[in-house]
Amino acid sequence: MATTVGTTRTQAVEHSVTPAQTHGSVLLHDSQQYVRNAADTLGISTSVFNLINQPDREITVTLPVELDDGRVEAFTGYRVQHSRVLGPGKGGVRFHPAADLDEVRGLAALMTWKCSLLDLPYGGAKGGVVCDPSLHSSGELARITRAYANALTPFIGAHVDVPAPDVNTDERTMAWFLDEYEKRVDRHEPSVVTGKPLALGGIPGRGESTGRGVAETARAMLDNEYISPSQARAVIQGFGKVGSEAARRLHEHGVKVVAISDVSCGLVNPAGLDIPRILQSVQCQPPRLLETYRGDDATMVPPGDILTIDCDVLIPAALEGQIHAGNAADIKAHIIVEGANGPTTAEAEQILSQRGVVIAPDILANAGGVVVSYFEWLQGLQGNRWKLETVRKMLDESMRNAFNRVFLSAQQRKITMREAAYIIAVERVAQAVDFRWSPR
Repeated sequence: MATTVGTTRTQAVEHSVTPAQTHGSVLLHDSQQYVRNAADTLGISTSVFNLINQPDREITVTLPVELDDGRVEAFTGYRVQHSRVLGPGKGGVRFHPAADLDEVRGLAALMTWKCSLLDLPYGGAKGGVVCDPSLHSSGELARITRAYANALTPFIGAHVDVPAPDVNTDERTMAWFLDEYEKRVDRHEPSVVTGKPLALGGIPGRGESTGRGVAETARAMLDNEYISPSQARAVIQGFGKVGSEAARRLHEHGVKVVAISDVSCGLVNPAGLDIPRILQSVQCQPPRLLETYRGDDATMVPPGDILTIDCDVLIPAALEGQIHAGNAADIKAHIIVEGANGPTTAEAEQILSQRGVVIAPDILANAGGVVVSYFEWLQGLQGNRWKLETVRKMLDESMRNAFNRVFLSAQQRKITMREAAYIIAVERVAQAVDFRWSPR
């Protein structure tokens, strides 16, 4: 029950975002705008721009799943393969009640530019299933995942498109996905997904990788602003896999994490939160939300309040669109490091840039996950095993090298770090497209 919509590669458009595209999510529109601006700066031809700006393939699937009470419910799933000119598609799968095709399109495009920026041999892809995991048992989630994997099997593979965990999915989800795929193709293929359990060919350090990369980017930003970690104050929105690891890592390096939040509440302490204590408490208190914390060292506030707390570094690590035109003027941070995908709208960035706020963009700051996914993919293809120390060393090196390239380009061109990141990423993809399809 799969519907595949192929993009027409020869359709002529101007270097602009068409009206039809602006009706989608802000994330999608902003991503296309950044690409258009980079293409204009680079002098990329209209024909090449057309090829890099539209997705290769969009897949919508209907997933009939039997629930625990015997009812059969139809779930909708998406997979968008934005580009595969540099390599197989790469991107996570999210389970969320608000997932839609425009969001997945935008996220898939971000993966193209993220992989290109980090010089990884991947294109971009993304997937989503419209469901609320909190309303389903583990058995139901397994059946949803297996139905999704079964529907996508003709369109994915280790050299075609490689899914991974994302919002509300984890290594268990990838284990179910891998098992269903291997049953369908009747062969062992561990590199068809990344973010797997170690027992199934996963790699040590994958779970911490995105948050670790965010923390390393924040430290690099502080270094460039001549702010000592011991004098820095950080605020982190989102305390899931990314935000919690970034908080832990920054705390270890002496940064005062003065506020954190998740969907349930925010915790604030101007003198610095006891991050190890909070992490231990949350892990022991299902459903692992900050509202379960009973320490006397933090004040509980509404989750949205922490975005405007005075700090040196603000890390939005929740969902997209959290910093927007309505609250950008109230942001007091000097530095923003985007732990989530698309957390700052283009309108908000204009306001922030005019005030001198420096933003480390998502395609740079949260790329640690896909870097280590690449290591895991290589491990599966080569049949070897990576050690945690090696993974961490090579991740930190990859993130620092990418950061330095973006920062230097931004300084030389006198542009924002996001503009510099997109110019580097778009140029690489455009060159590959030109070599593949140019008649010259």
